[in-house]
Parts: sequence; C-alpha cells; structure tokens
Amino acid sequence: MLTIKVGGTGVSYCHKKKIRFMGTKQILVMNSKGGVGKSTLSSNLASYFSFKGSTALCDLDRQKSGIRWLQRRDPSRRKIDSITWEYTALDKYDWIVMDPPAAVTHKDLVSLVSRSDVVIVPVLPSPIDILAAADFIRDLMVHCKIRTLNKPLAVVANRARENTIIYRQLESFLQSLKLPFATTLRDSQNYIKASIQGIGIFEMDSKIVSRDIEQWQPLLRWINQALKDSRVPVVKQSFRKPVEIPRGEPRIAGAIHKLYRQKSAV
Repeated sequence: MLTIKVGGTGVSYCHKKKIRFMGTKQILVMNSKGGVGKSTLSSNLASYFSFKGSTALCDLDRQKSGIRWLQRRDPSRRKIDSITWEYTALDKYDWIVMDPPAAVTHKDLVSLVSRSDVVIVPVLPSPIDILAAADFIRDLMVHCKIRTLNKPLAVVANRARENTIIYRQLESFLQSLKLPFATTLRDSQNYIKASIQGIGIFEMDSKIVSRDIEQWQPLLRWINQALKDSRVPVVKQSFRKPVEIPRGEPRIAGAIHKLYRQKSAV
C-alpha cells in the first residue's frame, strides 16, 4: 500500500504491504499539466462527500491550495481532515480525495493509480491542454495499465465556455477517445467565492449555484456507479484498429494526437 510522506521541499512516495480497506473510497484527481483546476475539483469533491461520511483531503501539491482551503474553513462546517497519507489513518475515513502534484514520475503515477478506486482527469479547453491531456492519458494506459487494473477513469471538461470553437474541439476530441466524458463544468465565479470561504459549491445558497450543481450531477452519478460496480468499463477498446503513426512514436499516443489533429483541422 502506498504511503506518502511530505517533508522538506518535495514529496516522496514509498510502498508498504498492500492492504485494502474496503470501507474507504479513494478518488484520484490527476493531470500531468498544472493549472487545470485539480485543486478546485478536489476541494469540491471533498465538500460533497463530507455529507456522505467521514472525509479527508490528501493535498500533495506543493502549492498546498487544498490545505489553505481547509484552513479557511469554518469549524462549524462539516469536518474535512487534511492528511499526509499516514498508513495507519486510512481506515478512519469513508472518503479520501487525493490531489497530487502535476509532475510525478511514472513509478509514482503507477503507485497512485494502483491505490485509487476512481481516477478523474480534468482538462481545460485549450490546444496546449488538450495535447497535454493526450500524453497523460497515454501514460495512464501504457505505464499504469489502467485497462488491466480495471480502474474507472473519466474525463471532466473544466472551466469551459460551451459556446466557443475551442470547447467544441475539446468535446469532439474527448468523445473520439471513447473514454467516459463525465461532465462539463463552466467557468464560474461561484468556485472562487466558495474557495475564499473554505467551502464547496454544495454548501452555498442553492439558488445561486443551481446551474453549477446541475453540471456536477453526471460526474457524481458516474463516481457512485463506478464504485458500486467494479465491472464498469474503464476504457473502451478504441485503439485496436491500425493507425498510421510516425515511426518511433508510441501507438496510443500517436492515435490520440492524430485524432486531435483531425478534429482540430475541421
């Protein structure tokens, strides 16, 4: 089982005996590119699950946005613990939301994915972010063997403005991957207002955040279903057909980039 120790200027990962606490659900919010809204997504997931049971946020990002968010949280709110992933503490929680740093080694990425129950990849609607997401999804498939481990994986379009050309390109790209495209979260000031108060949008006035809450429902339904049924398809077999890929380029990465280039050229 993965133990994560935080100290000094960096984050280190090591292994202990692999034991599974059946009552603890662990959700990994991950993308190899920074600035995609991982911490915002993680904090709002923690806020939601705090209504469902004992919850902890494991903020391993060096910016510590999640920890600062918890420090702003009023003690009268539902409790969300900040953990540094001590081995003996895991069985205390019903829900653990993991917010690791963007840059981790392949070995650490494998450890994080192996430990999680659900993997969520937020993607921003921009050409750079789309291509970075393609590389990261390649790593999940090739190095983490996410198909073999049968880890539920979904993609979330984050900070999106739906009536734009780049969003339509992102939507088309994600659909072409045949991955679960869980939902689209709009670019809303409500997330900033919630963060300032140390709360999630689920704790705000429902009249103000009704549209945002509605956008979260498909993702929450997907998470609950994925956790209930370990046989939920993780990745459809979409890269088995022969694709012309430049020599030396990994097969899946080439297929992903070719699909994106085709969609963006339209």
